[in-house]
Amino acid sequence: MAIIKKELSKKYDRGVFPAIQGGPIMNTILAKAIAFEEASTKEFINYSKQIINNAKDLSELFISQGLRVISGGTDNHLMLIDTRSIGITGDVAEKKLNSVGIVVNKNAIPYDPLPPKITSGIRIGTPAITTRKISKNDLLEIGNLIVETLKKSDKNLSKISQEVKKIMNKLPLP
Repeated sequence: MAIIKKELSKKYDRGVFPAIQGGPIMNTILAKAIAFEEASTKEFINYSKQIINNAKDLSELFISQGLRVISGGTDNHLMLIDTRSIGITGDVAEKKLNSVGIVVNKNAIPYDPLPPKITSGIRIGTPAITTRKISKNDLLEIGNLIVETLKKSDKNLSKISQEVKKIMNKLPLP
């Protein structure tokens, strides 16, 4: 019995160091403990649910506006959009949206015919905007601005940028 406990103890020790923790970094241990405590609160559970609701609302809006959302929707915090459905690459979409103040990243889609530096998709997530306590109306307005940005030429984006700033100025930074 003592030999089995000793062997298990060695396995657990190796599972923690070096696999999970490179050394006794007390600030990292404390940060994990605080994160676990926060994740167990009712507020965090509600926040997590709101992130998913916001993602579902955006996903539905994108589909209704003719964008192809990979998987036909979402049940988590993000969605992957096939930008070929509107005739642009993920790289172009990322640059256009970033230019108006909406941060997304290009992302490969399943069986993507384009190389990783260009891609056929973008990934959009809702945790950051949910943290800023966006209203459903403003969320849907941002969604419409995303669609409008993707469909417009680069020369007509300054008005969209102003609209994005107006919405973001209403939302507190944590």
